[in-house]
Order: sequence, then structure tokens, then C-alpha cells
Amino acid sequence: MSEKTLVTLIPGDGIGPEIAESVKRVFEAAKAGIEWEEVQAGLPTFESTGELLPANVMASIKKNKIALKGPTTTPSGKGHRSINVSLRQDFHLYANVRPIKSIPGIKCVYDNVDFIIVRENTEDLYRGIEYKIDKDTAHGIKIITRQCSLDVGRFACDMAVKLGRKKVTILHKANIMKLTDGLFLEAILSLQSEYPSLVINDMLVDAACMQMVKNPTIFDVIVTENLYGDIISDLGSGLIGGLGVASGGNFGSYKAIFEAVHGSAPDIAGKNLANPTALLLSAVTMLDFMGKGDVAKKIQDALFKTLRSPETRTRDLGGSLGTKEFTGALIANL
Repeated sequence: MSEKTLVTLIPGDGIGPEIAESVKRVFEAAKAGIEWEEVQAGLPTFESTGELLPANVMASIKKNKIALKGPTTTPSGKGHRSINVSLRQDFHLYANVRPIKSIPGIKCVYDNVDFIIVRENTEDLYRGIEYKIDKDTAHGIKIITRQCSLDVGRFACDMAVKLGRKKVTILHKANIMKLTDGLFLEAILSLQSEYPSLVINDMLVDAACMQMVKNPTIFDVIVTENLYGDIISDLGSGLIGGLGVASGGNFGSYKAIFEAVHGSAPDIAGKNLANPTALLLSAVTMLDFMGKGDVAKKIQDALFKTLRSPETRTRDLGGSLGTKEFTGALIANL
């Protein structure tokens, strides 16, 4: 029997533990060859320990170099900072990848959507550098560097070449933010000579939002800054059925963390109502990244077969199954 690969699992909070359990059941049934090292981070952990990311979480990711993470709660306007942002910055996971691809059987406005969003993950306004000027005025600092722009640009272009894609589109607002967005645009455009097989073009992010709704087939690979990428990733998810069926991964030079991109949905936590598809798709991407393409395809095929039938979907997708029952149906389709 082949040795299992150790992967860090952060179930998260809210519906996180339920959908993480679904992934564990599916991986065991598919004989995926993964051993989970489970560590806790999220709102209950922060409230009980005062630590956003306990030392054992960071040590586990540092050791294993690959992690799967469920959703975690981030309070709006007060409280602790985002665990996702902290992990991306602490491990310099500079590229966030969100595939936007139609899923067979999930009815949407379009049925032929297929592009990838690559988002710079460590700087921009999401560095969280904010301060109060007075009680009525607050400032936030936008940071763009040439090196981070080149890093994410090369990542997007390398991925495009590897996947046989033909075009990389840079989204920006360099017409208004001439220094910051101008630097991002200039840096990535300078890579064109390194990638003769690719067309590298650019588009204003607001115009791109309109085109994503009107004609999403014009996009192949998109590369953009942190804030714009966060917003258009959710817009793209809406084109394929919502955040419940959207996968995500964060990549650095030596580590990768794969995650469900939706929220923790505390209102349905513990009620057997959560859809585990997003975390399952992220876990499939993780297996591909680890060189386990055969078992990744096996799980994805079973998942798509399960989603194709209204009888075996979760309630958010028009079915009637709970989290556990959906997982059982998927396992039956393996």
C-alpha cells in the first residue's frame, strides 16, 4: 500500500466542519492517499484563545506545505482581521486562482463560461494599512510594487501556457490611479516578450465587469490586483451558479492553501443544509496540484454526475438533499 501524503486541514467555523467532513468521507472512499493533520482556526478559536492563527496552525502549514481550509468568519467593521488575508500575507501566497467554468447540469445564464481569474494576493488596499485622521476621516493606503506585480503576472502567464490558453487580460484602473495601477499594468505588459505564444492585453476593470455579464466568452485568463480580483471573482462565481460551486487556491513559491471561497454561513451551521461542492472542487484542484490527477478526475466526474441530476442536489441548487445525503450520493457515483 502506498504511503499517504500529509496535508493540513483547517475545517474553519460555521458550516466549515460539516463540509470538511464531507471532503474527508469522499477522499477516504476514493482512496485519495491523503492523511489529514487537522488544526483549528476561526472565530471560536479566536474567542477562546485570543489568537487568530495559533502556533500549531502555522507550524503545520510550514511543515506540510499544502493545506485545505474551510470558511472562517471575519467580522465587518470591528473585531479580528481576516484569517484568509493573514495566511496569504504570512506565507506570501501571492497568487489567488479562481476558475470560472460552467458545470454540467447547473443552469445559468450562460452554459459555456470558461476562464480563470488570477488575483494578486498580498498587497493593494488589502494590506490593511489604515488610520484615523480624526473622528470623521479615515485613510487607507494602497500599495503596489513592481516585484509583486511581476510575480503574479508571470504566474498567470506560466499557467496560461501550461493549460494551453491563448490570452491574458490585465484588469486595472490606470486611467485614474496612474501611479499604482499604472505600475501594475506597466510591469505585466513588460512580460510580453517572454511569452510569444500569448496575447497580453488590458481592460479597465469596470468595463470588464460589464463584459463578464454581457459576453464572458471573450476572457481566457484574467490577472488583476487584490481588491478588483476579490470583487470580480464573486461576479464570475455568479455566472456559474454562485459561491457554493466555486473553487479557489492560493499559491506561493513553496506553499499552497486551497479553500472554499464562500462564507461560513453561521445561520445554517449544524443543520445539514450546507453544500460541500466548493470545498470539494478546491480539494480536487489540490489533488491535481499534488500530481494525483487520476483520483482528482475520479472525484470530479462523480461530483458532476451527482450535480447533473436534480434528485441528488443540495437545496441551494434546487434539490432536496442535506450535506450528508449529498456526500453519500457522490460516494455512490465514484
